[in-house]
Amino acid sequence: MNAPRPRPAILRIAPYRQGKSSLEGFAQPIKLSSNESPLGPSPKAIEAYRALSDTLFRYPEGNQRELRNAIAKVFSLDTNKIVCGNGSDELIQLLIRAYVEPGDDVIASEFSFAMCTTHALAQGANVVVAPEQPAMRVDVDAILARLTARTRLVTIATPNNPCGTYLPRAELERLHAALPGDVLLLVDDAYGDYVTATDYGSGFDLVERADNVVVTRTFSKLYGLAGLRIGWIYAPPGVVDALQRIRTPFNANAAALAAATEAVLDIAHAAKVREHNTRWLDVFTSELSDMGLAVVPSVANFVLVRFPAAPYDAAAADAYLKAHGIIARPVAAGGPDNHLRITIGLDHENRAVLSTLREFVRRA
Repeated sequence: MNAPRPRPAILRIAPYRQGKSSLEGFAQPIKLSSNESPLGPSPKAIEAYRALSDTLFRYPEGNQRELRNAIAKVFSLDTNKIVCGNGSDELIQLLIRAYVEPGDDVIASEFSFAMCTTHALAQGANVVVAPEQPAMRVDVDAILARLTARTRLVTIATPNNPCGTYLPRAELERLHAALPGDVLLLVDDAYGDYVTATDYGSGFDLVERADNVVVTRTFSKLYGLAGLRIGWIYAPPGVVDALQRIRTPFNANAAALAAATEAVLDIAHAAKVREHNTRWLDVFTSELSDMGLAVVPSVANFVLVRFPAAPYDAAAADAYLKAHGIIARPVAAGGPDNHLRITIGLDHENRAVLSTLREFVRRA
């Protein structure tokens, strides 16, 4: 029997696998698998969300001006260069739809956001991967070595996931300077709100000076609004114009817009979340290293931990954590079943992780 068939490019895409969120036998496991904010959103954002309950029959404000103005105020940016969307995922999809033709090359740094590759493949593009190992950070020379006349877009994540490493400002500048003017540079900056390193550069300044750089940010991480799916992009006028032509009229829902507006304006809450994260990053790195485990230096809200060979490898550590009600995220960065990514949680959750891993290591 004949049946509709998707385009071949779609069948090349592996379905996304989200982090595990439940454990049999544990009513409330410690979930540290999805890089969510343990402190949750600003109380002001929650209040704004609840205040929408009586007007849910109304469409949201289509031009997103209130949220765009709030973002511009907090980050000292141009309101007219900001577009909001249903998570940064949607904005990346729109960007690729607008600028990448079937058969074009998209260069993706190895640990770039997986959805960049997904949307490029769906568009019929050729995805060229630039390796990041062994340093586990964006390699500018590896990207530049893969440039061809067919390259239309280069995508990097800084800080990246699952490693947590970042590209210093000088290296980001060097990468951009070497790209042709008709090649778009997408800087996925989902974890940029956590970074305190002085040599870090978000890419916002490049957007001000160039026509071929865009930066994406999200409210899912530091701002704790993952359940509302709201993100934004900072882009030159020409790119904004292209995105507005294909953006659906009400792509960001009213509750998300209202909550995100209050979230970004609550600078004190953001600082509290950032301080909690920075403090526990230091503790995790120090204590896990003392256990003899290798920790990739992270500036995000998680750590990537390398384990020794079987029977005390990452798979065994993951099983041991789960047996104690703790959900981490197995990844294949640096080798199959070699690493676990662990999100920074609440104080008692972090202490439970460290205590459990200490017991695991003692068994080795």
